[in-house]
Amino acid sequence: MTDALAARCAGAVHVITPEGTVVSAGRASLYVLDRIGWHTVAAVCSTPPLVWLVELGYRLIARHRRFASRFLSNERG
Repeated sequence: MTDALAARCAGAVHVITPEGTVVSAGRASLYVLDRIGWHTVAAVCSTPPLVWLVELGYRLIARHRRFASRFLSNERG
């Protein structure tokens, strides 16, 4: 792994498809959803302007991941 790729991976999840294409952030999440069987959701959310909203949502959650993890956690202690 190069230093540039490590820096990019620190900010967003990356997926390398079997074809060798690298997708990251919201599009990587949609790719994973498609692969685990949520084909319709992934297909609908992959179309503009919804894919832009997915990317925006991903960036917001990634930027504030500590708050998001506390908010989404099952533990309320």
